[in-house]
Amino acid sequence: MTIGKSGYFYGWYFKCQSDTQTLAVIPAVHRAGREKTCSIQVITQKQSWTVSMPEDMFQKRGMTIAVGENRFGKRGIRLAVCAPGLEVKGTLVFGDLMPLRYHIMGPFSLIPFLECRHSIWSMKHRVWGKVSVNGETYSFDGAQGYWEGDRGRSFPKEYIWTQCSFPEGSLMLSVADIPMLGFHFRGVIGVVVLDGREYRLATYLGAKISEIGDGMVKVMQGRLELEPHPHPFVL
Repeated sequence: MTIGKSGYFYGWYFKCQSDTQTLAVIPAVHRAGREKTCSIQVITQKQSWTVSMPEDMFQKRGMTIAVGENRFGKRGIRLAVCAPGLEVKGTLVFGDLMPLRYHIMGPFSLIPFLECRHSIWSMKHRVWGKVSVNGETYSFDGAQGYWEGDRGRSFPKEYIWTQCSFPEGSLMLSVADIPMLGFHFRGVIGVVVLDGREYRLATYLGAKISEIGDGMVKVMQGRLELEPHPHPFVL
């Protein structure tokens, strides 16, 4: 996504994952020149839909977003989407969130001119509730949740992103082309939460890409090594 110097975007990514089902929802607001819109994207393992709405239907107050009748925040999600080809209804309740010890971007979070800023609000939390997507029920009973956000004026021109939750914890890794002061470098931010401990790999901590390509990436940082195998359609 590139929207120009005069534009911006802001969005949250909520993922809910059970042993058999995965559902992701992305509420967002966008501005490109004089055009302002907001949207809700719904992603399942089978299909994805994006519903655009007027910008004035987007509201943000603290840690709560409203897009029309839809609500998103630290306590959960309430969905009420009715559009051509898509009807989504349901409520999901979140348990205690698991924030990181400090901002995932570290000192880069203080740089004012970055094209995109990434945040992680919860690496893992419990999810309860049901959501109907075009008549198909997605049921979560103590399932695993994840919550992150992005804002800025453009997504990187090239990037890899992956995230997954597992019984002992969760992981997130992003590798992206970063333009800065007339040159480009390959930036890394990643974190693994395992048995309550946080292992962070990032450019600002010395992380390097040792291998990349053919659907895999390997990150090295001192004695730490992370080698997830991202799938291009991972939610």
